[in-house]
Amino acid sequence: MSSTPAFPRQDARTIADDGDALNFCSTCAFSQACMSEGMNKADLMDLHMLVEHVGPLHAGAHVFRAGDAFEAIAAVRSGTVKTYTVDRDGHEHVLGFYFPGEVIGLDGIHGDRYPCNAVALDTVMLCRFSFPKISVLATQLPGLQQHLFRLLSRDIGRAALLAGDWTADQRMAGFLVGLSRRLAARGFSPDRFQLTMARTDIANYLRLAPETVSRVLRRFQEAGLVRLDRREVELLRRDELDALAEPLQR
Repeated sequence: MSSTPAFPRQDARTIADDGDALNFCSTCAFSQACMSEGMNKADLMDLHMLVEHVGPLHAGAHVFRAGDAFEAIAAVRSGTVKTYTVDRDGHEHVLGFYFPGEVIGLDGIHGDRYPCNAVALDTVMLCRFSFPKISVLATQLPGLQQHLFRLLSRDIGRAALLAGDWTADQRMAGFLVGLSRRLAARGFSPDRFQLTMARTDIANYLRLAPETVSRVLRRFQEAGLVRLDRREVELLRRDELDALAEPLQR
């Protein structure tokens, strides 16, 4: 059994408060990009680039709403954030889920307003970055600029994955494997984690009916691919899940 924590439980490997006046917290979403440029907090303060810690935000609290003026991007420090839109008929459309180390708000760059809503699904802590300040800084630090471009392209790539003509099994396998990889990159267990979002949200995101999501998960469990215990999932036959998800992971 892996000694790494099962998301969302935190320990020193998945969230750190080890920063000081000179150094970033080791889990800061931008620390590696800035440190690769030889920058520390003191350098950034000289450029008026300050990080604002926000939270805790509790489940149901909005980070921003569609139409709000775009002023900042935020890195999730702990918890889960869901982004979504609401159409003219009042129907919700889930756009994505964001976990520790991931950045929300980048889609507000075009148009100077946030095009969607972002809401906490559990207790969320954020690091908020003024976008005007970080964009000025990015012009001086190529590594930071490249990091922002990577974050933008990652969001575009994830959205494009769901546009394909994939089966329900492929979509669910892709969701579980993708979630596993994202959490593992932040020090969480790749094989055990909680689905902090509702099944209806997962179905909405995957463009499936809620009963289809329940049916696929039940079929995965009966086939020995996963073990389910309420919201906790354990991935068992990872090779088979990877093979199912492979078309969506290219």
